[in-house]
Amino acid sequence: MDVGTQQMYEDIKNVLKKHRQSHLLAFWDQLDTVQRQRLLSQIRQLDLAKIDGWVADYVKKPSSDAIRGDLLPAPFYSLRPSDNKQKRKYAEAVKLGQHLIRQGKVAAFVVAGGQGTRLGFDGPKGDFPISPVKNKTLFQIFAEYIAAASKKYNTVCPWYIMTSPLNRARTEEIFRSNNYYGLDEKDVFIFQQGTIPNFSPDGKVLLADKANLSSSPDGHGGSLKALYQSGAIDDMKRRGVEFISYFQVDNPLINIFDPLFIGLHALDKAEMSSRAVIKTGPYEKVGNFCLADGRLNIIEYSDLPDELAERQNPDGSLTFKLGSIAIHIINRAFAERLNTDGFSLPLHRALKKILHIDEHGEPVEPNGVKLETFVFDAVPLASKSIILETLRPEEFAPTKNAAGVDSVVTARKMMVARAASWLESAGLTVPKKPDGSIDCVIEIAPGFALGKEDIKEKLNQIPQINPDDEIYLT
Repeated sequence: MDVGTQQMYEDIKNVLKKHRQSHLLAFWDQLDTVQRQRLLSQIRQLDLAKIDGWVADYVKKPSSDAIRGDLLPAPFYSLRPSDNKQKRKYAEAVKLGQHLIRQGKVAAFVVAGGQGTRLGFDGPKGDFPISPVKNKTLFQIFAEYIAAASKKYNTVCPWYIMTSPLNRARTEEIFRSNNYYGLDEKDVFIFQQGTIPNFSPDGKVLLADKANLSSSPDGHGGSLKALYQSGAIDDMKRRGVEFISYFQVDNPLINIFDPLFIGLHALDKAEMSSRAVIKTGPYEKVGNFCLADGRLNIIEYSDLPDELAERQNPDGSLTFKLGSIAIHIINRAFAERLNTDGFSLPLHRALKKILHIDEHGEPVEPNGVKLETFVFDAVPLASKSIILETLRPEEFAPTKNAAGVDSVVTARKMMVARAASWLESAGLTVPKKPDGSIDCVIEIAPGFALGKEDIKEKLNQIPQINPDDEIYLT
């Protein structure tokens, strides 16, 4: 070991002892020169003083996102205007939203750091084949939507894709091998989110192996920091992008560029806004929109007290009825400002099986503590935030499981149902079974229609649909 490495080792050894993490060098004598340098480099990147605080506040105690202050239901824009005044505002918002898209002021941003493990798929979740007829992947569906929107508005809509260390290389390979799904490579910006060390329940940073720390992606909340650190924000500034359309990779029904949503957000001078659905019940596993001390918050379903979750209005509807579906408009300037103000989002604790090595260097997988951040915790930091309701069947088909609730099966069924409803809205007949379910399989390519309003212009291109047909409209 050279003198420089020896001195670095001694310095780090002393610092680790001070912060009760000496075990990270337990296998030092078994490492070669390259492994030693890699391990020291990883340890040097740790903010051990900050980690001491994490251990005390999150790792060693159960997650406790205490609700402070009185909670009230959040105001929101309903899907349809409530009176003539609001009708005029919605019309103005649609025109403004279309203008902003046409001017290249709006970018697409998908967080795609997850793997398809729960879907029974080995690879990035974005590469999972989901469409009901052509089996297009999630990435392909989004790319075709972005291409169709760019054509419709005669502009270039750039696409920013956040990956994780688990799948960045594979994601880049997927895009290259598919020729970026027809998009220009220079308009697709792929980058990587940060990581947070994994911990044992008693606060020790875990080792993945003898020469590497165990870590996990820092959650979708890491997207705001990663946008800045990756240079994506600078790229947006160069292009003149002012608004970021944020969505998650597991939702094939996403309406990426909704003029009404974009326009209302801009009209109201909001900094970060959200789409919402009416919850299916008090305990649906979605975030809850609430006002806390006068500021809009999104509170995890597990953190909302039962009494509030079950509270009802006089008409029997839930008082806290709005569910968050991880669709936001974020001002580029807001994301930039957060990153220059000593920005950090609160951490959330999760107890999960984590593969690591024990004190003997043997691989084990007991429960460990993962810490992550949630993007919706930035909502209270915005000077203003609006909520716009959407219909679940139109815009929200989470694809989280191989079967059951929020699964591949339910997502495909919803894709077919939305396509059928678009055709029926144009006066076409879609065959149904006696129980009212759809008796065919329909897939509408984004290049054919981005919404039901586009269908009427192409009625002569749609064949008669018979029971058991598979119809692909492109």
